Amino acid sequence: MDDRKDFRELLESPLPPWVQRFVKGTGRAINRYGMIKDGERVLLAVSGGKDSLALSLALSLRRRWIKDSYTLSALMIDWVEHPIPKDMRPKLHEYFSALDIDFEILDAQQFSMDSEEDYNCYICSRNRRRLLFEYAEKKNETLIAMGHHLDDFVETALMNQFIHAKVKSMMPVQSFFDGKLHIIRPMIEIHESVTGRLAREYDLPVVKPVCPYDQTNIRSRIRPIVGEMVHINSLAREHIYQSHDLSDCYLKRKN
Repeated sequence: MDDRKDFRELLESPLPPWVQRFVKGTGRAINRYGMIKDGERVLLAVSGGKDSLALSLALSLRRRWIKDSYTLSALMIDWVEHPIPKDMRPKLHEYFSALDIDFEILDAQQFSMDSEEDYNCYICSRNRRRLLFEYAEKKNETLIAMGHHLDDFVETALMNQFIHAKVKSMMPVQSFFDGKLHIIRPMIEIHESVTGRLAREYDLPVVKPVCPYDQTNIRSRIRPIVGEMVHINSLAREHIYQSHDLSDCYLKRKN
């Protein structure tokens, strides 16, 4: 029997304790690194996956409890070569409307016709970020929130060590163009299992765009290694996170 709940229950009723912990955990990272200031506008980078939808929900719900106010908008880039199903578009618009978040889908070319490079995950990510930055500039947005979580942080850290011999990972706060634009990652201390549970139990309108590389890229091969590490020490993810020097992230937003 399908016992999934409607996500609107979270907007109309008291939050279950585990959902409340998720929202507060997102808020702790925001406060720790000074990610969002009173009166700011935040542009959510939406993929349609469980993580970006969970982040959107958390940032919307969080506005109930805090004295600082902020405005949310969201952009999803839909590759015309691998589009999301048409019937998911109204469902996504309905979801973000319920969260009081302006939402737009940008249809764009995934492949550059004049590029001689072999297509890969890096180029796809670079193209997506370029379009996101161009949109932000056009809309005068200076703060972009992405749905990366603790597992993403750990996988990136291991990839950088294994492949590039660097002890670094994605940053909770990352500045671009001499500080004119900032990327923030409010779920940087949240386990992926939490966003998965939220999507399953509350029937979030998750849509996964087709990707020919998602089962063969380096990240997909690193993920089982993280699982093995957690079997050895349940706090392995937290320890890898804490081993990185992230002290300057607050200063990037402060300045």
